[in-house]
Amino acid sequence: MRSQESRLAVERILSRQFQSSTLSNADTGLCRELVSGCVRWRRLLDWLIERATDGREQKPAVREILRLGLYQIFFLNRIPEHAIVNESVRLAKAERCLGQAGFINAMMRRFLRERGQITRDIADLQEDRPALGQSHPDWLFEQWEARWGREKTIRLMEWNNQPAPTCARVNPLLTDPESLAKRWDEEGVQATPIDCDWAKPDSLFRLRQHPPLESLGSFRDGLFYVQDPSTLLAVALLDPQPGQAMLDLCAAPGGKTCNIAGRMNNEGQLTALDISEPRLEMLRENCDRMHVTCATLGQADTATTGGYDRALVDVPCSNTGVMRRRLDLRWRLCPDETRLLTDEQLKLLGQAAARTKPDGQLIYSTCSLEPEENEQLVGRFLKANPEWQLAEERTLHPVEDHTDGAYAARLTRTTNN
Repeated sequence: MRSQESRLAVERILSRQFQSSTLSNADTGLCRELVSGCVRWRRLLDWLIERATDGREQKPAVREILRLGLYQIFFLNRIPEHAIVNESVRLAKAERCLGQAGFINAMMRRFLRERGQITRDIADLQEDRPALGQSHPDWLFEQWEARWGREKTIRLMEWNNQPAPTCARVNPLLTDPESLAKRWDEEGVQATPIDCDWAKPDSLFRLRQHPPLESLGSFRDGLFYVQDPSTLLAVALLDPQPGQAMLDLCAAPGGKTCNIAGRMNNEGQLTALDISEPRLEMLRENCDRMHVTCATLGQADTATTGGYDRALVDVPCSNTGVMRRRLDLRWRLCPDETRLLTDEQLKLLGQAAARTKPDGQLIYSTCSLEPEENEQLVGRFLKANPEWQLAEERTLHPVEDHTDGAYAARLTRTTNN
């Protein structure tokens, strides 16, 4: 990314740009795929560029144009060769790289001529140098390989390089699976039920084909919430019941909050908190759309102490379990990421524990695959708070569970009668 927005998540930048775009649905989809692919495969694409140019430094705009062209050549089979060359040259002129248009033209034609051999070279890289061949940082590959072994780590990197599907949870406050399926048929949505043991039957669907979500009346009316199956694990362990007092700490953007409210049938007390007004605004919008009426929303420091039957704390984490959805995450993470996060995670877990009743239950969850943020952190909390015990825990791993990665633990407290 070449702008001052480079520190923002790519997904946010794309969504904001498409809001005011006049592109057709097909062109929007292609644009999203090109940007997503270039971000995911950045390291490998840059290696190809550097090898072909003997390591000569390229202007940022030129490098971006070369990345776009190479991604189409080696990862998209549906773009005609002449279109790749012509569009690359046109981009060079549009980006005021007139002196580089000839160079870009020559590079694209060379890569097209050598496509077969380079494709074989990439396959060899993926076998001999997996981190480079699968476009991940060396340190992350080495960390995962030491933990899971080479084969499982390669399969995880392959997973991270695949586009993530759109999944939808039925909103039981407003509809049922059969009624929603009829509505989707009318709107041109093709959906397949997802079967996972931690979600209620027929509550979750994969949207195989659909118009833009914002154009769907069923979406605007709050009949479903877009979320991966893994995000339902923590709420399944929480097992909220109508009439109970629930705390959702770190609640934005609201997927778990809305799920909790649905399982409570909007009956009881649900307090959903987050740290900043922009995040709370996202939470409000989603709760309003999903017709959540039992929730009180507020800043994270406004909850009462000791009054909740159950508390969920879905802490900020490294997000390594959702890397296929966080396009630029692999390039933003650093080797010290987990060490920098765990103190805050432990603090939030303690805050949630302090707000539960003496016989209350506590759910700790992340979308990380790192033990330091998951079972090891829970172990640290239990050692410092012996009145709490681990009742159950579960890790979802993309390679084994075929969903985004997640961790959730249910803790119970011993009471003195």
